[in-house]
Amino acid sequence: MNTETKIAEYNPDIFNEDDAYRFDDASTTQRFFNLLIDGVLIRYGLSFLTGMLLASFLLAVSPETAYKLFGQERYSIEVILGLYLVAILNYTIYYTFCEKFFRGYTLGKLITGTRAIREDGKELTFRNALLRSLSRMVPFEPLSAFGGYPWHDTWTKTKVIKSR
Repeated sequence: MNTETKIAEYNPDIFNEDDAYRFDDASTTQRFFNLLIDGVLIRYGLSFLTGMLLASFLLAVSPETAYKLFGQERYSIEVILGLYLVAILNYTIYYTFCEKFFRGYTLGKLITGTRAIREDGKELTFRNALLRSLSRMVPFEPLSAFGGYPWHDTWTKTKVIKSR
């Protein structure tokens, strides 16, 4: 037995490759607060900002069209579907860009001390972040968390861990 092997055997401070994939999973409570915080930010922050920008643009380009679309007591089905599409885009853009460019963090995850990573322990790729965002839109997907791991983790081979 050479000296290097002996040191590695008896020194618990030396990095072990098996330790690279050991993380503490985020609790259900932390994940619930992630959903709550990010949902409030998307609905009341990002959606408000997007709505203001779209309304300003539409009023500048065609005030008559803006009045036809939004100046009535009841919205047409086209307006409702358009607003729903904008909400989906906001949701997708927020989660995709935050989880990719902020290394697995969103505002909710930052506040609760958690982050998203791949199952192999590496950072999310853009593809991982986009697929996580899109899979969150499946009906009843939030309820899948009661069965262990939510579908957006299972389907994309990612997980949310405690980061501090």
